[in-house]
Amino acid sequence: MAFDLDMIKGVYARMEQRIAAARKVVGRPLTQAEKILYSHLWEGTATQIYERGKAYVDFAPDRVAMQDATAQMALLQFMQAGRPQVAVPSTVHCDHLIQAEVGADKDLEVAKSRNKEVYDFLSSVSDKYGLGFWKPGAGIIHQVVLENYAFPGGMMIGTDSHTPNAGGLGMIAIGVGGADASDVMSGLAWELKMPRLIGIKLTGKLSGWTSAKDVILWVAGQLTVKGGTGYVVEYFGPGAESLSCTGKGTICNMGAEIGATTSLFTYDEKMAEYLRSTERADIAEAADEVREHLRADEEVYENPEEYYDQVIELDLSTLEPHINGPFTPDLAWPLSKFAKAVVENEWPERLEVGLIGSCTNSSYEDMTRAASVAGQASRKNIKAKAEFTITPGSEMVRFTAERDGILDTFEKIGGVVLANACGPCIGQWARHMDDPSRKNSIITSFNRNFAKRNDGNISTHAFVASPEIVTAFAIAGDLKFNPMTDKLMNEDGQEVMLDEPRGIELPIQGFDVEDAGYQSPAEDGSQVQVKVDPESDRLQILEPFKAWQGADLTGLKLLIKAKGKCTTDHISMAGPWLKYRGHLDNISNNMLIGAINYFNDKSNTVKNQLTGEYGEVPATQRIYKAQGIGTVVVGDENYGEGSSREHAAMEPRFLGVRAIIVKSFARIHETNLKKQGMLGLTFANTADYDKVLEDDTIDILGLTEFTPGKQLTIKLHHADGTSEEFPVNHTYNQQQIEWFKAGSALNIIRATVGA
Repeated sequence: MAFDLDMIKGVYARMEQRIAAARKVVGRPLTQAEKILYSHLWEGTATQIYERGKAYVDFAPDRVAMQDATAQMALLQFMQAGRPQVAVPSTVHCDHLIQAEVGADKDLEVAKSRNKEVYDFLSSVSDKYGLGFWKPGAGIIHQVVLENYAFPGGMMIGTDSHTPNAGGLGMIAIGVGGADASDVMSGLAWELKMPRLIGIKLTGKLSGWTSAKDVILWVAGQLTVKGGTGYVVEYFGPGAESLSCTGKGTICNMGAEIGATTSLFTYDEKMAEYLRSTERADIAEAADEVREHLRADEEVYENPEEYYDQVIELDLSTLEPHINGPFTPDLAWPLSKFAKAVVENEWPERLEVGLIGSCTNSSYEDMTRAASVAGQASRKNIKAKAEFTITPGSEMVRFTAERDGILDTFEKIGGVVLANACGPCIGQWARHMDDPSRKNSIITSFNRNFAKRNDGNISTHAFVASPEIVTAFAIAGDLKFNPMTDKLMNEDGQEVMLDEPRGIELPIQGFDVEDAGYQSPAEDGSQVQVKVDPESDRLQILEPFKAWQGADLTGLKLLIKAKGKCTTDHISMAGPWLKYRGHLDNISNNMLIGAINYFNDKSNTVKNQLTGEYGEVPATQRIYKAQGIGTVVVGDENYGEGSSREHAAMEPRFLGVRAIIVKSFARIHETNLKKQGMLGLTFANTADYDKVLEDDTIDILGLTEFTPGKQLTIKLHHADGTSEEFPVNHTYNQQQIEWFKAGSALNIIRATVGA
């Protein structure tokens, strides 16, 4: 029996009428994404066309999902809204705070003790306000959502950038900040700029060493980390229908690495099989009845160039396994060319660790394909040369894999099974190294490989590949190894080759689990007490941000001019800082410590204009704040790419940064800034980035006439007494301007609800 079946049937019941109305208004056949978007309009039936890439639209998502690191701040914000219960089905998943160190059982035990205060808070607030709560060890949010909540044709938002994983079940699933989640849980509309569309037509069929992971690794190489920004990516064609449901999920999951708003696949028999296998036959039956509405109109598939803003074609039968990296997930290398790249770029050839799992690749199929490689090594008497770790995606996957002997296969070659959690993928890894500063190479089946991402070591060269390729490399211990062509020496001195991996999409005996780790909320939460210790260093009740003073911002100091890539990891690191995700003051001590200062090429070292001395970014900003001086952060292209963490917007807001001025923004981060009452501005002429000097005092002019589409003006006062002005752009609509004026979107919500 599925969760929220009545809600799902309600979505399907109104689809036909809403899609017909949208098709009439738009005046042409609709793509799959357009059908879902137009059938989830806040206004109900469509009465106007929403122009892609320009029109802001209010939507009514069906559900909200939050992981424990972001749920803390999202729920602290929700508590201020004054609602007795969440307005839509919502869940919390405890997957981010478990540190990988020695193995699943011990690591989970330590996490429960270390994070008890946070888990108790999340459990009690879920109990009180009607949220489903998934306990630590239950699994990674996206795998659990795919197994329990995702449904074809639905719309959900999640406080994690890899929420699009649910696109593997034909769902529009979009990563957001906690403020967006608070809006929807409070019963308000959720706003999104109507996305543009990329259609990817897949033909042929995967074979041999190639897997679904290689599809998105190839796509990332084509589109780069920002090529999908502002787009929904739709996959279709006979090749798409040949992929397993969880393989589709892998592809959609890593669409976050091209900046896509979300990705999705057409509803097909593979999805129906997965729904039935995960005890949701009732959803499969309901989806079958509206199948025509869960795919694009036939005219779209016949002439895709007429309906998508961009079309890409890929013949899966010609696709090679890929390895992407290091330091960015869009540096794509076909396996046949990778060894040469390793040598030419002088990357460390010896592989030290191979890690499989994560929200991207931790399905039963992933486990079986990797185990088929590990099993060969065991049978052919080959010992793994590198460390090898395995992260199951959920307790259901782990329990079933253990029952079927898969985990034992990994352990026979020295594999260590970690907890059902994010672990090393997000920096929650207590890695054992003789010299943490040493250049070294690791390979993962994760999604991101930014510097310091996995182990905090800037010298770690992290590469991304499929679980089976990672397993083969861990066995060889050599980045130059090609399992398709190269032999290995076994313990008997014989040369042997690894055969092609074999996988099982869905367990033959079905999935099984003793305790999935789910806690349902109280029927009446009115008497449940949510306690936050005032002396806690992990949790802190929020104070509202102050409203705009009604005048231009003048006399601002430059805090930092960030050089090059500045992701949300640079702005608000994860790893050991995750424990402060519910305490805004404490976590603000990591603000921008990873950003590279343009003026000295160093991280976490900026000039204090009041003293002339250099200091850490957060400490310098706190000095400005104490003196009542606002500041500006200047950044490069695609500023804020990566995780959805709203802390990267809340920390500067809390410490007194007034504006972020960059060449371009990543979508989620720009929205997060707006939600927190910040100014997110872009250079009208990117060359103006070069005009900003280290000792500048900055004015932001035109705010008294702040209107959609109208440029603001930046005036730089240089230390030599000269000054210069230039225009900056913004994407604020009238509602978002009201957020700025009120001090935050939450301030308006509070007034609306009457709390």
